[in-house]
Formats: sequence, C-alpha cells, structure tokens
Amino acid sequence: MATASHRFRWETRLISALTLFVFASWSPHLASAYLQDRIVAIVNSELIMLSDVQREFRAEQERLSRMHRGTELDQRLKTAEYMTLTKLIERKLQLQEAKAKKVEVSDLEIKQAIEQMKRQGTPLDPTNPSDVQTVRDQLLLMRVADQHIRGNIMVGDIELKRYYQKHRDSFALSEEYELSQILIRPRSPDGLADALTKARRAMNDLKRGEKFEDVAREYSDGDNALQGGQLGVVRQGELIPVIDQAIARLVPGGISDIIESPEGVQIIRMEDRKPKRFRTYDEVRRELQELVYRQKSEDMYQSWLVELKNKSYIEIKF
Repeated sequence: MATASHRFRWETRLISALTLFVFASWSPHLASAYLQDRIVAIVNSELIMLSDVQREFRAEQERLSRMHRGTELDQRLKTAEYMTLTKLIERKLQLQEAKAKKVEVSDLEIKQAIEQMKRQGTPLDPTNPSDVQTVRDQLLLMRVADQHIRGNIMVGDIELKRYYQKHRDSFALSEEYELSQILIRPRSPDGLADALTKARRAMNDLKRGEKFEDVAREYSDGDNALQGGQLGVVRQGELIPVIDQAIARLVPGGISDIIESPEGVQIIRMEDRKPKRFRTYDEVRRELQELVYRQKSEDMYQSWLVELKNKSYIEIKF
C-alpha cells in the first residue's frame, strides 16, 4: 500500500512538472486559454478537467435554464454540475476496471452499435473518431458491468413469492366498465345551453322507456352513435374524473345524470362492470422475475460502484 501511495505521489509530481514545462513553452495566448480550464478531479492516475464536466453538463444546463430563474436556477445548476462530475468519476472508474479486466469490444461490434443507434435517431458519424470512442466506451461500460453482475444474481421462488405478497396491489387488474354514451357537442362557443336542452330531451325519452341505443342514434354526436353509443370496455382510472365520479355508483343497466365534460354534454349507461381482480402468482411470475432481477441488478451495480470507489484514489478539486 505504501509503495502504491508513493508511486501515485511521484506520478502526480511528474504530471505537474510536465504541465509546467509545457505551459512555460506556450505563447501567452495559449497560456491564457489553458488557464480557463483546470483539473477538477483525480481518479487514480487519470484527470477529469473542468472542460470535461462542462461538455457533459451543457445539455442539462440549457434545460434547467429554460425552466428556472434566479437563486433556484443557481442551486439546481450547482447540484446538477456536481452530479455530472460524480457520473464522470464513476464512468472513469468503470473504464479503468474494464482495462484491468482486459475487457474488449471489436470494431465490428462498434460499427453495428453505431448503425443501430443511427436507426433509432441518434446522429453518429462512423468516420468521426470522437463518436467511435463514445460508442466504444458505452459498450465497454455495459460489458464490464454485465460481467460483474450476470451470474451473481439468483432469483428463487421463495423470493418471488415474498415480493408478490408485499406488492400484491401492483398486480391487480382495476375494475372494468362496459359503457355506452350519448354525446352532444356544443355547435359554437356559446352553444352549451342548446346542448343541455338537447340532452334533457334525450333524458326524457330514456325516462319514458325508450331504448338507450335508439336515443343515442337520434341525439348523439359521438363517433359511435350508429352503434348505439357503445364505448366498449374501459378500466377504472382511464376516464376523466368527472365521468369516473358520475358512474361510480351505477349498477349494470343504470344511467347517469347529465354530465358536462370537456368533450361536451354526456349521458352514460353502465352496460356491465367487473370488480377489481388480483392476478395469481402463476399469472404474473414472468413479470415478477423481470422486476426482481432488475431491482437486484441495480442494487448490485450500486454496491459495485461503492466498492470501486473504496479501493481507488479519488481527489475532488471542484
């Protein structure tokens, strides 16, 4: 340990000496340009420069600047900038680990990845060394993390069943409604009163015993009017709140009061309703495996990052 520490101090002094030598040989203009950049972190024997953080941070900086102002913007920028530095440190540590483990990616894999990313809309140039290096680093990061995590995660039935019992509500199917509607749209910005009058005539016809389907065909402006106003099946929570509230206590065959909604004036009939149903363990087992595996992968990944940091020399000069 002492030898490694001594070697690092020697390498740091050597880097400083070389920097001073090169700096002294530059023209005043270049020296001024250099002073605008500086070291913000040392990760083992590699440096992270302020320009690295600024380049990585630029898109988030523009996003935050559009959304916030004043003191709040300053605070958010500081937090986001430090998070960017943390991400750069973690990336550097993982790339160093990939190098130590002799993890490699081929030129063919890089070419294929670039083509796939281009098809997905990411503007990349396979002849640009910077783009190629970016994709190479991304593939290395995925591969070294995958090597560390894959094979170390075991997910058994006992664990899956425990997760299912704890999160049972997450796997429930919401109550389902089969609905029909009469929709009357105002003909003009001031046409709500006329729409309400028309809806009352429709409601009177329903109260006299006329079939809902026939009344819908006569009065409704909805796309499904010719089908008797059938909306089909929807789940609880998929409707706007005013309609959800209006049909909450309806039994099959029940008809709502007249409802004013953003679509217009509506009358809803409850054709059928199916209660909330909890899916069985066997029905959701595949989903459970994916969820638990993803959660354990993330936990193991974060633990691995902590392990890399603990065994590395990291100095932040931000």
